Amino acid sequence: RWQKVLYERQPFPDNYVDQRFLEELRKNVHARQYRYQAVVFQSGAVVQQLCSVCVFVLTWWYMDAGMLSPQGLFGVALVSSLLGYVLFDAVDGGAGRWASGRTRWADLKSTLVFAAFTYGFSPVLKTLTESISTDTIYAMSALMLLGHLIFFDYGANAAIVSSTLSLNMAIFASVCLASRLPRSLHAFVMVTFAMQIFALWPMLQKKLKARTPRCYVGVTVLFALAALAGLATVSSVGAVLFASLLLTISCLCPYCLIRLQLLKDNIHGPWDEAEIKEDLSRFLM
Repeated sequence: RWQKVLYERQPFPDNYVDQRFLEELRKNVHARQYRYQAVVFQSGAVVQQLCSVCVFVLTWWYMDAGMLSPQGLFGVALVSSLLGYVLFDAVDGGAGRWASGRTRWADLKSTLVFAAFTYGFSPVLKTLTESISTDTIYAMSALMLLGHLIFFDYGANAAIVSSTLSLNMAIFASVCLASRLPRSLHAFVMVTFAMQIFALWPMLQKKLKARTPRCYVGVTVLFALAALAGLATVSSVGAVLFASLLLTISCLCPYCLIRLQLLKDNIHGPWDEAEIKEDLSRFLM
C-alpha cells in the first residue's frame, strides 16, 4: 500500500499518489466573508483622507489668490482645534487620557512650543525654496501628497503602512507650497494648518470610528460635502470628477470586492509547505 513518505522504498514512482491524496483537499480555508455595509463603512477612512488633501490644497489656493487672509484661517483653525480637543476627550469620557497619563498642561506646552518654533522659522520656510522653480515645487508637492495617501494608516495590517512617513511627506508638501505664499505669516499659518489637518484630524477620526460609528459616518459625509462645495467654487468639472472618485471608492469598489470574493478559489491540502508547530525555543537558548 502506498504511503506518503520519502524515506522508505516503495514500488511506486516518486510522483505517484493514490485516490486518498485528494481527501484532504480544502478550499478557501482562510477566506473572509465581507458584508457590503461593513466595507462601505471602512472605506470612509480613504474618503476622509482624500477630502483632507482636497481641503488643504483648496486652502492654499485661496491664500495664494488673496481670497483668504492668514488671520482668518488661523482663527478658524484655532476654534476648530479647541472644539476637536474637547470632543476628543468627551467621546470616551477622558479614559484615553487617563490611560496615557498625559495632562492638559503637557498638551498646552507642546502646542506653544510647536507654534513658537514654527513662527520663528517661518521666514526660513518662506525663503527655503526660492532657488527652485515653481513648476518643480508643484510637482514635488503633488508627489508628496500622493505618497501621503499611499502610506497612510487606513487600518490595514500591511508592510506599506507607515504613519510617520505619511505625515512627514504631507508636512514636506505643506512646506513646499507655503514657500510660494506672499509673506512669512502665510507660511506659518499654512504649516500650522497642515499639522492640524494631517496629524490631529486623523486622531479624532479614529476615536470617533471606534467609539461612535454613527457620528463618524455623519462627520465623513459632512466633510466630503464641504470639500466638494469648496472645490466647486474653483472648478465645477473638478468637483464632478472628485465626487465621482468618492462615489467609486465608497460604493463601487466595495461592490466589486464582494463580487470578486465569490470567485476566490484557494486550495489547501497535503501539498502545502510543512509547518513546524512544536515550540523549538529551547534549542535556541
